[in-house]
Amino acid sequence: MEHVIVRTDKAGIPTTVISRGREWCLGAEPVRWFERVNWWETSSRMPRGRGCVDVEVLQVQVRLGRNRKSPLATMVLERDGMGGGWRLRESLSATA
Repeated sequence: MEHVIVRTDKAGIPTTVISRGREWCLGAEPVRWFERVNWWETSSRMPRGRGCVDVEVLQVQVRLGRNRKSPLATMVLERDGMGGGWRLRESLSATA
């Protein structure tokens, strides 16, 4: 999965996603949920320091740049549990 940068406002709400050097601005309120991690599928032991078995997921609708006429694209982002950053799980647009 590709690592992306998620910028937030002072309240911690995502405002921008930077993917492959392109800036995508949020065009709608993000949807956040948590999913169970099947850590046993990738490792024989729970990774040290990860007492959590949930992963944070964000679904965001974004526009390329600050152009309000740009069509919305949907990205599904997954929190990187090791470093705290974000990874692009799925992009529902041919240009993302």
